[in-house]
Amino acid sequence: MLNEKVANLLNLQVNREFYSAYLYLELANHYAEEGLNGFSNWYKIQAQEERDHAMLFIQFMQNNDAKVVFETIEKPEVELNDNLTPLKVGLNHEVYVTNLINNIYDAAHETKDFRTMQFLDWFIKEQGEEETNASDLVKKMELFGSDPKGLYLLDQELGARVYTAPSLVL
Repeated sequence: MLNEKVANLLNLQVNREFYSAYLYLELANHYAEEGLNGFSNWYKIQAQEERDHAMLFIQFMQNNDAKVVFETIEKPEVELNDNLTPLKVGLNHEVYVTNLINNIYDAAHETKDFRTMQFLDWFIKEQGEEETNASDLVKKMELFGSDPKGLYLLDQELGARVYTAPSLVL
């Protein structure tokens, strides 16, 4: 059985992962409207990853006899006035999610919940990769985004991204 505090934090994370998917779909829509289909593709794949992360949390909770409660997923409230802002929103959100995962890990550590800590190890590594990818996108846009040819090439690069489902064994 999971500690009640840890279970509540895990359940909260399920809902936050679904929110992350909504947020990334909002960013994907922005870029689609701007004709930047590569950027849109990148964020659609991000949304798929977040949905899969939510499903991993759900499965972990179910495997540990913890009740999953779905909450209302709020509409993302972001102002996207240019092509750099969504990337910064994405980076800030990944930093936020990293802090959420760290808080769950800390609660699991306090209660000596080694199973949850081991489960979260994958997410900690994943968040490091997500922050790096998001930061790199911001840097690339700052460097090349004002040049139409550079923006075109960056859009092409992001359009080549394909979805790969996580390989976490529960």
